[in-house]
Amino acid sequence: MKVLVLGGYGVFGERVARLLARDGHALIVAGRDSARAQALAYELGAQALRFDRDADTGLLGTLGIDLLVDAAGPFQTYGERPYALVEACLAAHVHYLDLADDAGFCVGIAALDTLARAQGCAALSGVSSVPAISAAAVRALGCGLEQIESIDTAILPGNRAPRGLSVMTSILEQCGRMRRIWLDRGWRDMRGWSAPKLYRLGPFGQRRAYRIGVPDLDLFPPHFGAGSVSFRAGLELGVMSLSLAGFSRLRRRWPMPIQPGLVRLVRVFADSLKHFGSDRGGMVVELIGREPDQLEFERSLRRWTLLAERGDGPWVPAMPVRALLRKPLPPAGARPCLDALELGELEAAMADCSIRFERDSRALCALFASVRGLDLSSLPAPIRASHTVFHTRVLQGRARVERGDGVLARLLCGVFGFPAATDDIEVEVEKTREDEAERWQRRFGTRCFHSRLRVVDGCLRERFGMFEFELALNVSAEALHFPVRRGWLLGLSLPGWLLPRSEAREYVEEGRFHFDVALDAPLGIGRLVRYRGWLA
Repeated sequence: MKVLVLGGYGVFGERVARLLARDGHALIVAGRDSARAQALAYELGAQALRFDRDADTGLLGTLGIDLLVDAAGPFQTYGERPYALVEACLAAHVHYLDLADDAGFCVGIAALDTLARAQGCAALSGVSSVPAISAAAVRALGCGLEQIESIDTAILPGNRAPRGLSVMTSILEQCGRMRRIWLDRGWRDMRGWSAPKLYRLGPFGQRRAYRIGVPDLDLFPPHFGAGSVSFRAGLELGVMSLSLAGFSRLRRRWPMPIQPGLVRLVRVFADSLKHFGSDRGGMVVELIGREPDQLEFERSLRRWTLLAERGDGPWVPAMPVRALLRKPLPPAGARPCLDALELGELEAAMADCSIRFERDSRALCALFASVRGLDLSSLPAPIRASHTVFHTRVLQGRARVERGDGVLARLLCGVFGFPAATDDIEVEVEKTREDEAERWQRRFGTRCFHSRLRVVDGCLRERFGMFEFELALNVSAEALHFPVRRGWLLGLSLPGWLLPRSEAREYVEEGRFHFDVALDAPLGIGRLVRYRGWLA
């Protein structure tokens, strides 16, 4: 097959060109920089072509090519007619593939489906790590599941991997910007490069990654019927990840434009740290779902991990193009690359690189169902559902808040972040599973406070900052009660007379989940806060 690789001398385009040359395809290495195109083409025994995507599309019908691969990008900067190149390919009866990681571009290509079918050409977007590889992994992992509750993907390159300006521009553009994300079967806003999470990358240890937008976030909810879909990217060096996190917070407040000079400055900073870290990276795809024989409080976690060593990680985004051209091209039409490749085909395409794969699975149990002596099944369905958390559960409703009047009471309420007194306020509780714990974020209006819950020796413990309390959960009159039994400050046990008194319960009234939480401080301080209301 004769293939034109646009941006064929870039970080990923060069790897596409090398792989296709290795597999015996006739190549044209193309782009605006004719000298770079010529240098690589000479090495590969290919042709070189100076090609401007905005001005030279009329040449496509004269080159005798079967397929064009767009590896240039950044795709979010393609202007008022982002699909002009795709349309030109279809008009010339040339098949089209791209490595787009921009959600809008990848999803929007489907608007050309009728034209592509009429021309008898395939036009696939996202023939790269996302969504081509991630979707193939989800299909393989989801086999046999009755329901997919969550899809969680992370890409974690080594610090010595090359840094393309297109990828860096894409990341910087997203920092601080809000985009929607599918959580607990509803769309919610998230900030780019936020909400860090640790991932286990096989023998390479744990790495931290941050939420960022990719096509998967828009494509996977309807395609796989998943309850939640998340994607994160991480950098090996903490200083770089934290710098981006700080830039994200800054840009949310002051949304400065991303100019080419800023991108180059960031690359200079990143390159100054290139000798630190390693050349080992990878990709993780995790599924949580329900198997046909599992009970209400049981789920399965299935994980596929790609591990790349010896600097071979940057070859991964190029592999889907190689795998796709090792088989007959998919049917005519324009669409994101969701079903064109199987995971086995992708793994086989990587066999000549220092890349290996791991798969593992384990059973999960809802946190509250693992509390000794607590029978969750005896509670009404709304309460059971609120504590069946395997990825993210989002509850929303209204509440009334009362606060203590004393100086010490107000001071302690400020320490814990409790909301101000009000007769009616919007409330949201987001519960997120974190390994064998849950993180609860409670938002009253614009005020947030959070805690972390875990089970230790069969007992539930809840941590608020420096304080941790053991709760004697019990069921009475179809309500769940949360009295405080023990407490610690910075790991030191608190005597009984220093423990707060908690009268907290969850119950159902007229079919709706209700809560009533009253906290009294010790030493005669009295009432701290009481908040009560409903959630759905």
